Amino acid sequence: MSLYKRSPGAGTMVALAAAGVFALVLGVSSLRAEANSAASAPPPMPVTAVEAEYSGDHRIDEFYPGIVAARRESALGFDRGGRIDAIAADVGDRVERGQVLARLDTRALDAQIAAADAQTAEAAARTALAAETRDRQAQLLERGHISQQRFDEVRTSTRAAEARQNAAAAAADALRVQRDLSIVTAPFDGVVTARHADEGAIAQPGQPVLEIVEASALEIRVGLPQRIAADLRSGQSYPFMIEDRLVDAVFRASTGVVDRQTRTVTALFDLAGDARAAAGEVVRLSVATPVGTEGFWVPTSALAEGRRGLWSVYVLTPVGDGVHRLQARTVEMVRVEADRVFVRGAVDDGELVLATGVQRVTPGQRVVQAALQADVLGGTAR
Repeated sequence: MSLYKRSPGAGTMVALAAAGVFALVLGVSSLRAEANSAASAPPPMPVTAVEAEYSGDHRIDEFYPGIVAARRESALGFDRGGRIDAIAADVGDRVERGQVLARLDTRALDAQIAAADAQTAEAAARTALAAETRDRQAQLLERGHISQQRFDEVRTSTRAAEARQNAAAAAADALRVQRDLSIVTAPFDGVVTARHADEGAIAQPGQPVLEIVEASALEIRVGLPQRIAADLRSGQSYPFMIEDRLVDAVFRASTGVVDRQTRTVTALFDLAGDARAAAGEVVRLSVATPVGTEGFWVPTSALAEGRRGLWSVYVLTPVGDGVHRLQARTVEMVRVEADRVFVRGAVDDGELVLATGVQRVTPGQRVVQAALQADVLGGTAR
């Protein structure tokens, strides 16, 4: 029998002490793991955001193509055929109204005119003789030496001679008109844009020899939807884009008739003389029209493609201390332009939307706002 007797609770105390030590070690390890995890977590990513601004009266610039044209343009030719004797203008020449541009060889015509003038002179001489005979016969009639029948015959012969003279003179005048039509003159001030024949060629009646456009008066012709054309006001200026510059043109009139092929109404605008435009240039008419629904603008770079053809944006939801988490929200595209999109969807007015870099983030990621992008509608950053 042992001299010492072990206390019944000694083993229990040792076990409890060992368990406490183990728990303390485990707790310290957990704290260290959490600290290491927190230390290894990436910092919030700085991003650029744009504020969602809902409005029911958003307007967009609709662009309609048109073409600059001269108010008057003509294809010039001869009314009669013949050999071209001279062409006094070439492509690019500026001409004035009444300036001679081309002429035909009129030597044969001049000879015909000379013959017609001779016939007219002969008819005039016969008319004069007939008139003198009539006067003498009238005196004889008064004295009773001739009958009334004889005098009536003489008077009729005189009228016939006058008619033959008038016919000969008219024939000569007709030949002179043909000679005048053998010359092509400029109908207005303009620029020669085409030349279709040269000296020595045989011109056919109506065949274009030169083409000329009016240089001092230009207009713009635009095909517009009927509802847009109906809102235009006569005498009011409207903006047009010509290449990279903006010019104004005054609305003059519209046809009011819908073209069967294009389904548009042709509207005419007058360009100022200093517009630095040329006939044939393509222009675009800018018309501000309402979107027709509530929504907000975001940059094109803010859209992320989702499943089944849906689109979404990333909304910055605050979590405290200036940190936000990204949350994907589905939106519907209403209007797409080159660098911005008009959308509507599950985004509240005033919420911040990620503007760029959607391919570098994931839902739930922590971010901080680096800058508020300038308003896509053209305003300043707030």
